[in-house]
Amino acid sequence: MLNILVCVKQVPDINLVKMDPVTGSLIRAGVPAILNPLDANALEAAVRVKEAHGGRITVITMGPDMAKEALRECLAAGADKAVLLSDRAFANADTLATSYVIVSAAKMLGDFDLIFCGKESLDGATGQMGSQLAERFGASQISSTAKIVEVDTENHTITAERDLERGVEVLRAQYPCLLTVEKANFRARIPNLKSWKASRTAEIEVYSSATIPGLDPKQIGDPGSPTKVPRTYPPEVGAKGSMIDEGSTEKNVDKLMELIADVL
Repeated sequence: MLNILVCVKQVPDINLVKMDPVTGSLIRAGVPAILNPLDANALEAAVRVKEAHGGRITVITMGPDMAKEALRECLAAGADKAVLLSDRAFANADTLATSYVIVSAAKMLGDFDLIFCGKESLDGATGQMGSQLAERFGASQISSTAKIVEVDTENHTITAERDLERGVEVLRAQYPCLLTVEKANFRARIPNLKSWKASRTAEIEVYSSATIPGLDPKQIGDPGSPTKVPRTYPPEVGAKGSMIDEGSTEKNVDKLMELIADVL
């Protein structure tokens, strides 16, 4: 039976987030938190593998107590177990510190054959988490997975397609394997009423820094985060461009050269 882990994140709804023009910080007050949509796509990919080959799916996230709501969404959509990593000591963590805590906690749950992640999160959009988790798990990795072609449970391999700019790449990897998932072919399913009701009362395990064995306090939260973001600000809007349409390619080139000469 496959043992599958899906790493998810609760994020603010970026369509409603505004920026403080003075401090440059995001104004999160009053903004609803949602399950990161790309993580929902990753969960859908994992559920399809489970439905086809059997297995058990654990979802894990790091965040405040309110992140339980995102985990309940995952349980309603097909996950079997949910784990929340929550502690004030985890605050201000960058991807390096976050991946360290997630893998440290996941090792308490056993060995995983497949690990699924969204391609990136809406709030950070660094795309770093998948690679960092794969490295810490000692797992092979297939990034930007567009399609799962085959899961060979006898030989412990998974074959997947990646859409590239100039074609499709097909990769076969050995377990354990981490896959970051594209959204196009893994649209998140809408849970049925029975699953949704069951998720409301399902148990969610909560781990803190004190309950994860061997956790190094220097590698978690702010002390373990070398990435610092002093300020966030929108890009400056430059002058508007203009279209050149002089009636022919030759005339367009002549006009362009005139414009360049004026600038120089």
